[in-house]
Amino acid sequence: MAPSLFTLSSPSSTFPSSSTTLKPFSSFSTKPTLSIHFVKRPISVSATADPPPQLQTFWQWLQDQGVVSAKSPVRPGMVPEGLGLIAKKNISRNEVVLEIPNRFWINQEAVAASEIGTVCSGLKPWVSVALFLIRERFRQDSQWRVYLDILPELTDSTVFWSEEELAEVQGTQLLSTTLGVKEYVQNEFLKVEEEIILPNKQLFPAPITSDDFFWAFGILRSRAFSRLRGQNLVLIPLADLINHSPNITTEDYAWEIKGAGLFSRDLLFSLRSPVSVKAGEQVLIQYDLDKSNAELALDYGFIESKSERNAYTLTLEISESDPFFGDKLDIAETNGLGETAYFDIVLGRPLPPALIPYLRLVALGGTDAFLLESIFRNTIWGHLDLPVSRANEELICRVICDACKSALSGYHTAIEEDEKLMEDENLDSRLKISVGIRAGEKKVLQQIDEIFKGRESELDELEYYQERRLKDLGLVGEQGEIIFWETN
Repeated sequence: MAPSLFTLSSPSSTFPSSSTTLKPFSSFSTKPTLSIHFVKRPISVSATADPPPQLQTFWQWLQDQGVVSAKSPVRPGMVPEGLGLIAKKNISRNEVVLEIPNRFWINQEAVAASEIGTVCSGLKPWVSVALFLIRERFRQDSQWRVYLDILPELTDSTVFWSEEELAEVQGTQLLSTTLGVKEYVQNEFLKVEEEIILPNKQLFPAPITSDDFFWAFGILRSRAFSRLRGQNLVLIPLADLINHSPNITTEDYAWEIKGAGLFSRDLLFSLRSPVSVKAGEQVLIQYDLDKSNAELALDYGFIESKSERNAYTLTLEISESDPFFGDKLDIAETNGLGETAYFDIVLGRPLPPALIPYLRLVALGGTDAFLLESIFRNTIWGHLDLPVSRANEELICRVICDACKSALSGYHTAIEEDEKLMEDENLDSRLKISVGIRAGEKKVLQQIDEIFKGRESELDELEYYQERRLKDLGLVGEQGEIIFWETN
């Protein structure tokens, strides 16, 4: 997500900058899509519900190709989220429900074997697969026709929201991230249009537009399974119909890639049910326990009501104008951080352990700058785990509280208004996402503000570096008094 950028350069700093940054967006960390379910809905469906013709054709095609059999424990069907996998019989926990061979995967290998394989060889994996999807979608005789016909025209991802809908997430990190992602995808399209599409018009059945490219991006972003990213980006037809359940609290053993047999080089995508399922109910998995509601909204177009899904990312930066920039950067890098550091603050959870030390480092200056000398280089991070000085501690508290106040002023509604809106069960699904996101971010910002205001109120009670040092030298008594040694 794109966070507000807090820059501390020295004790003279009084306020963070208001610029924003976007985390690198080069890898995919996604799973199958499903529609909004901010309010819990029943997951059982009628076994008598007739699937649409396209879905019946797709299911028959899979059987004809030997991918599934009549004995398959699941079948595709209509569910409250749209399409899903329905149990045809009682399924036990960790039971295999699908195994899809790699000849039915859509990935870089499929692209390489196609007519556009040569021209796509140097592209990012997701871009090459996106072009492949678009091209196959245009081809009426495509071998993937029946699969492409069941894919949605778009998802509820914020990437596809209108300007009016995005206005409802004004002030949120989700908005800045969404706009950044849209710009990124548009730039990738313009680049691939110039380098691949236009010079090779004969390879594509129809002109490819920006909308086509965004559609393919949305499909990949929402339907590729976690860990199947980067060079391993792949779509698994049928398996990608699996929907998400917030009630499943484990990602373990839901799926794996394994060999097809002892003497076979083929691979299988094996999908398991993480919980027991009764016949006629949906088979569900957990998409990702670590994603925030903003990430869920961006990837899949839904959010959860669980408090731990609400997060806010603080981005701290060592300013290049800081007179101690080089020393601070060296210390940060030695301890696994850098010039810029991201800290995800989750509602109801403690601050990340490295946040306070990094803050103290960035704010270090004045009479405290002696800690940056080389003699302290191997021990300074230990010193930063504890308060350095009152001035340093007061600065980080004041700057963070001011930053929270500034961020909270950027929303166009109060948290009380959001909570009242969330009580409306008839609220539009995308508006539910907006209200939930902005209310969640505000709660996290309030939590951060309260933590640092609490720290500020305790400044007189803290023990700082100089006092600790005097104690180590035996020059301070148990009551804090300075010990004077008399000589005869």
